[in-house]
Amino acid sequence: MSDAPPLLAMTAIAKRFGATQALRDVSLDVRAGECMALIGENGAGKSTLMKVLAGAYQPDAGTIEFAGRPFQPRSPHEARRAGVAMIYQELTLAPDLDVVENIMLGQERHTAGILDRRRQRELAGDALARLGHADLPLDRPVRELSNALKQVVEVARALVQEARVVVFDEPTSSLTQHDAAQLFRIIGSMKQAGLGVIYISHFLEEVRAVADRYTVLRDGKSVGSGRLADVDEPKIVALMVGRTVEELFPQVEHSPGDVILEVDGLSGRRVPRDVRLTVRRGEILGISGLVGAGRTELLRCLAALDPVRRGTVRIAHNSPAANPRARLKAGLGLVSEDRKGEGLAQTQSIEDNLTLSRLRPYARFGLLNLRLRRAAADDWMRRLQVKAAGPDQLISELSGGNQQKVAIARVLHQDADVLLLDEPTRGIDVGTKSEIYRLMGQVAAQGKAVVFVSSYLPELLAVCDRIAVMSRGRVRDVRPTRDWTEESIMAAAISVEE
Repeated sequence: MSDAPPLLAMTAIAKRFGATQALRDVSLDVRAGECMALIGENGAGKSTLMKVLAGAYQPDAGTIEFAGRPFQPRSPHEARRAGVAMIYQELTLAPDLDVVENIMLGQERHTAGILDRRRQRELAGDALARLGHADLPLDRPVRELSNALKQVVEVARALVQEARVVVFDEPTSSLTQHDAAQLFRIIGSMKQAGLGVIYISHFLEEVRAVADRYTVLRDGKSVGSGRLADVDEPKIVALMVGRTVEELFPQVEHSPGDVILEVDGLSGRRVPRDVRLTVRRGEILGISGLVGAGRTELLRCLAALDPVRRGTVRIAHNSPAANPRARLKAGLGLVSEDRKGEGLAQTQSIEDNLTLSRLRPYARFGLLNLRLRRAAADDWMRRLQVKAAGPDQLISELSGGNQQKVAIARVLHQDADVLLLDEPTRGIDVGTKSEIYRLMGQVAAQGKAVVFVSSYLPELLAVCDRIAVMSRGRVRDVRPTRDWTEESIMAAAISVEE
């Protein structure tokens, strides 16, 4: 494979947006039957490079060769027809259409304008069979499928398209460990079929599991590439962030104090079920469990965003009413896992997002002191090292990692005593993750409490003081972190004991 000419070669690609040089002299190649990992921090240029490949952007300089010929797609449609398929983190499916209609969308088979439905079902069924999902009902609306099966439909669409290069952009961000393993098997079968795969991910351990070679981007430039077998994780991290990172999980000294959050018999509409927990000031409590265990629902019930059937929540020995305003006033702050849908107002500025949950310091006689509010937003952006043009920049224009920093800054500005963080490091780069871990330690050192939901066991084991494991809506066990291993956490998570 190493001696074969590249199936795809991008050479010296450059792209500028106004004063911003998004790409400069970037090169990447992938061979048939190979998986190339494209690695870099948020804002490194990965998405821009892939949009050039997909025909969404035209490069200012550089060349692309595909299957030995010059390749200059002028639109995504032209790139798809040539054999380039993109599978994005946010899946591009029509939820109300069925499986066949989604697989064939944009590449329908017809005669004289009349759909050949039998042929379409044959093609969709064959693609699903090649992916090991011949039993997936073809007439089922896609909205009824799990995230993993929706992704299978996306890959099937690429196979019907007869794609020769398939790009996966953060494909496991919403998948369980089991579903991610199934995706890796699918990518393996695609490699065996001679396809070239470009795989974008922040999870270095999964990159190593699925990819053959790597290319690292930093600040819009190619800074390293080679065989994954020849490089260790610290070297990749150093390439990504431009400095040596001695520890991915920085430790900030903090000591648990008095109980600040007490949860007694909390039950939601379906989950959680009869949850009992205490959290202390100066403590980071991790919440683990499989998808569907009730972790997110627990945090939403604590914040009174979801209905509670029974149980009590006490914050600093007070029992606030079960509505979001009362819980927020009592000192709870939630960072949602759905950053785009409900965690941040995408059409508003950084300043608005940061301060809207606590405007009182800037209000007098019903009027806002905009100068004071701007100064506060500037201060929080500096503290959390938010990379942006200024407080008035739209939140939608920031990278995922910087959006997450703003979401956390909001609850800190809110002066919350208990921070409920739901998957705060999902979909962000390793450097920003390290900053968020440090920030959690600093918050705990200030005497605040952190409740940290994560599907990534290494980070729970590295940064938490205690870990609670949920299964089927219940908290099965709570122990000091030193008493847990990845294996024992998984054993508790799959517990079926009632």
